[in-house]
Amino acid sequence: MAETITKKWWHNCVVYQIYPRSFKDSNGDGIGDIQGIISKLDYIQSLGVNVIWLSPVNQSPMDDNGYDISDYYNIAPEFGSMDDMELLITESNKRNIKILMDLVINHTSDEHPWFIESKSSVNNPKRDWYIWKEPKPDGSEPNNWESFFTPKAWEFDDLTQQFYLHLFSKKQPDLNWANPEVREAIHAVLHFWLKKGIGGFRMDVINMIGKPDDFPDATIFDEGVSGWEHWANNLLCHQYLREINDKVLSHYDVMTVAETPFTSTLDGRYYSHPARNEVSMIFHFEHMSIDREEHNAVRKPFDLREYKEIMSRWQKDLYQKGWNSLYWSNHDQPRTVSRFGCDNEQYRTISAKMLGTITHMMSGTPYVYQGEELGMTNKVFTDIEQFNDLMAKFHYQKILASGRSEKQAIDFLNYFSRDHARLPMQWDNTANGGFTTGKPWLALNNNFATVNVQAEINNKDSIFNYYQRLITLRKSNKYGEVITYGDYQALDVNDAEVFAYRRCYHEYTLLIICNFSDHTLQRNYAGEIKEFILGNYANVPTCLEDLTLKPYQAFIFEIR
Repeated sequence: MAETITKKWWHNCVVYQIYPRSFKDSNGDGIGDIQGIISKLDYIQSLGVNVIWLSPVNQSPMDDNGYDISDYYNIAPEFGSMDDMELLITESNKRNIKILMDLVINHTSDEHPWFIESKSSVNNPKRDWYIWKEPKPDGSEPNNWESFFTPKAWEFDDLTQQFYLHLFSKKQPDLNWANPEVREAIHAVLHFWLKKGIGGFRMDVINMIGKPDDFPDATIFDEGVSGWEHWANNLLCHQYLREINDKVLSHYDVMTVAETPFTSTLDGRYYSHPARNEVSMIFHFEHMSIDREEHNAVRKPFDLREYKEIMSRWQKDLYQKGWNSLYWSNHDQPRTVSRFGCDNEQYRTISAKMLGTITHMMSGTPYVYQGEELGMTNKVFTDIEQFNDLMAKFHYQKILASGRSEKQAIDFLNYFSRDHARLPMQWDNTANGGFTTGKPWLALNNNFATVNVQAEINNKDSIFNYYQRLITLRKSNKYGEVITYGDYQALDVNDAEVFAYRRCYHEYTLLIICNFSDHTLQRNYAGEIKEFILGNYANVPTCLEDLTLKPYQAFIFEIR
């Protein structure tokens, strides 16, 4: 890639995602805030990351925890003030950390002044800033599209006797991107924040902004959310993104990552190929669907061979034609070690290190979600009232409506709920894990006394220190370029228990081997060990023939 694509500052960066309300509370109100983040910048810097992705801190009624923005130009009071935000940018820059803001522009809150005006009258100048449609002759919705949070994507307005579109909560009406005034208003928002010195944007569900003007019925009902084949990844979306680049992004040296459900590797190239001038990289979700049927809220067995096929395809198909985002989890996914590793006392640390090894040694930009570097785990919830997340409550109702039991619904949510990632950060073993001196907005996991920052940073064999070493490797003079720009070669693709691959660049060849199982294995690999670089056990092998792999063991070698 180095020979064909101009190197960018974000190519060898590692991003740390912060969910502000759950990170660190500075004033005792039980909600994390910007001053809390500022107080922990040295901790974040010590991990080695150089970008913070900040989930939304804009003014919001918090129907969807900030992903329903009511004012793009102000900060939610529970998080702080604009002065706090500017101080965060300044203090982060002092530490060579850039801030990536969450850009939520597919929809706004229904409490945004734009929507209040739009809803007030069919003749209001802002009526066309959102998507309003007449009912069908029988009074039903304009089409059969579903929402991510409700059975229908349309909400009827009694005042004007029309429906408005919301692909998420009914309090999150979709903007009408076909209206040039809307696009100009959004461009102004981007300029506002970029002029404050942020490093770029994570673009929330940005591949959904292009809606077809005929709003046809959905025909695909067994995958995703009904209607997605019409509003996801269409030509309008690419057109709008190129316009954003032309009008705004091209005037700054920034990084952008587009959240893009329902994408293929070809879509990934369309979005992230540098010559197309759209975005730096995307989040795809193919590997997030291996162990579940999202549409039916059903858990499936995890298949390592399927995971390897997906990740290898993205590595190969985007090589020299785009850029990958590398992640196991974020605020929308359960905890990594509980989902893909083993979160019991025996293997939690070992398997968390193994999972980190897989993604951090691939080509692309790795993302670390807050607490992942500690091996934070899923929590066990006992009833639906303990859940906060809108999607969890929607899935609960969907499971009950399908004829399954309450226990089956809670079991599904205990595995997949977004609340697991949103539990407060565990800083130490004091009350509320050092997150707050008040009552936390969401109760902490029961294991905070043993799984916390204080315990991790004081242990040289911790997950935190292993992540430090992985990040240091990516930035090192010796191995940085092969990790960042090297070719990827999958090995033993049909092995259902081991994920092994090579990275090759100029004179360097790295071999990465990860045992995904909880038992000891024997494997053989070609090549001679030139240097043992890193592993999650103390033993250092000298030969790749008859290699013993302990449970969840990970190796990184330089080979010849």
